[in-house]
Amino acid sequence: MSSRPALLTTAALLNRRTVLAGTCAAGCAALAGCATYSAAPEPEAAPQAGGTAAPQPGGAAAPLVKAAEVPVGGGVILAAQQVVVTQPTAGLFKAFSTTCTHQGCEVTSVADGQIVCPCHGSYFSVTDGAPTEGPAKKPLPEKAVTVSGDAVTLA
Repeated sequence: MSSRPALLTTAALLNRRTVLAGTCAAGCAALAGCATYSAAPEPEAAPQAGGTAAPQPGGAAAPLVKAAEVPVGGGVILAAQQVVVTQPTAGLFKAFSTTCTHQGCEVTSVADGQIVCPCHGSYFSVTDGAPTEGPAKKPLPEKAVTVSGDAVTLA
């Protein structure tokens, strides 16, 4: 008996190559699928104060919220409009996008002068939307608002 390993036929090599290539392709596809990460589903936010920003006759936007509904040093989340309206100091109103700049989750609350993103623990200032804690490095995008009487409206 010979101590040399058996030689594989050309057909056997092609079969093994085909199997290996197919396995590699499947593995690469699985890894690519893992790379398309999306944020975990978010908990539903409690209903917040404020009206809708539906267009009014004549093209004017409806008020987002009444000024009296926005606490001084705090704010309200208007999920349907994807806006958080804050009042850092009495009479000064700011608005920011509700989309967290870390990975796109929606902020869900305002507490102790901070806008809170529950997904990864980012906090943003009610004054300028700047991140104050957590993995977010960029501020929430600011949205221009106007105040007329008791109505806060997107500009």
